[in-house]
Amino acid sequence: MTSFFNQLTVYHPPRGIPMMFIPNSDQKNKMLKSIGLQDIDELFSDIPHEIRIKKLNLPQGISQQNVEQRLREIVGKNKSFYEMPCFLGGGIKPHYIPAVVKHIISRSEFYTSYTPYQPEASQGFLQAMFEYQSMIAELTGMDIANASLYDGASALGEAALMCHRINHRKSFVVPKNISWEKRSVLKNYIKGWKLEIKEIPYNRETGGVALEVLKKTVDRDTAGVYIENPNFFGIFEDKVYEIRQITNETGALFVVGVDPLALGIMKSPGDYDADIVIGEGRNLGNPMDFGGSSLGIFACKKEFLRQIPGRIIGMTKDMDGRRSFCMALQTREQHIRRGRATSNICTNEGLCALAATVFLSWLGGKGLEELSRINFERGQQLAEKIVSIEGFEKIFNGIHFNEFVIKYSDDIHKLNKMLLKNGVHGGLILDRWYPELKNCMLLGITEMHTDRDIQRFVTLLRHAKKKS
Repeated sequence: MTSFFNQLTVYHPPRGIPMMFIPNSDQKNKMLKSIGLQDIDELFSDIPHEIRIKKLNLPQGISQQNVEQRLREIVGKNKSFYEMPCFLGGGIKPHYIPAVVKHIISRSEFYTSYTPYQPEASQGFLQAMFEYQSMIAELTGMDIANASLYDGASALGEAALMCHRINHRKSFVVPKNISWEKRSVLKNYIKGWKLEIKEIPYNRETGGVALEVLKKTVDRDTAGVYIENPNFFGIFEDKVYEIRQITNETGALFVVGVDPLALGIMKSPGDYDADIVIGEGRNLGNPMDFGGSSLGIFACKKEFLRQIPGRIIGMTKDMDGRRSFCMALQTREQHIRRGRATSNICTNEGLCALAATVFLSWLGGKGLEELSRINFERGQQLAEKIVSIEGFEKIFNGIHFNEFVIKYSDDIHKLNKMLLKNGVHGGLILDRWYPELKNCMLLGITEMHTDRDIQRFVTLLRHAKKKS
């Protein structure tokens, strides 16, 4: 490799002139010859001709200076939450992130860390992950938590496969009041497994699980039953004990998806005997970042320890008797025989889990309760103000957290366009995925929304109704 780089021609252009990379045909021919090929086309002979492309449809290269200028022009089109208040529901919402979170996760020993294969060099990060597991276990009421998964959707897929591994049954039951994205990821996860997804409807009045349908669907072939609390519509599930009873009668496992912020004011899933708890941890100190990256929460009862995906960080003692930390359980195929691996989770959002650890440590128990209460109260206040306007109504009568569904008596698409034109981002229009919810939108609100933001939004809704 040294001789190869010594023969490269390096060109240093004046500022503003495109960088020219000089190809080295002689080196390319030697490399092809060393692997027994005549030309570059042979290297790609396995690719079918019908899907090959002659060239990439890319513009001519420009200088770094011009690239930066172009990127500034593109970024200038963006509007931040502070410029355009956003009431979009669906899971990803703005939350306040204290400076201490950004400061700690930006430290080089954390920011560049990967899987800590060498515990003697990774004690700080391992301890942080151990604390993360402890906090998630306490929040969810479970015995153990892993560290960690990609996002809430992949956590659902892993939970379904885990249920199947535990009891070897053939179906997994989910309600329709979860995100279509999660359903899609779940279906992809189980491809190749002898596992069928059974989808049950939601109660059209409450927005919760249709209990009578669930009773008829769950049987001795059911590996697990999944519910969300609160669900995609923002509704708290008030039939959790009845659902637990249904799963008990058939021996199915009970899987609960949570919003960790809501756990500050509601019972932990462990209190109603959930077997597995999953969730999306993005709102614990992690920014929206145009949709990524996320944090998958996964916790369960201790009897299922050997079937949990991902990894477990444990606390032990070193040869001198000092407290130390290590990876106590590593279940991907890189660490154990492929046939015994429980998942292929690799990069596991460790930095996002660290952010959640710092965030929860900064909040403390009382702080989490207060933040959860603020989000709940904001949700109730906004809903009350909107339904007081003629032409707007809540579609479900179940108790909601900080998201809820509103129905508009006119064209919801025109309403959202009007809101955007006036500098406010409205709700998530639902009829694309839920045809029965025509002219309905899913709204979301957090501690970041000010009274002024709310008043501005409500005023625009009143004005829209008057015009219609």
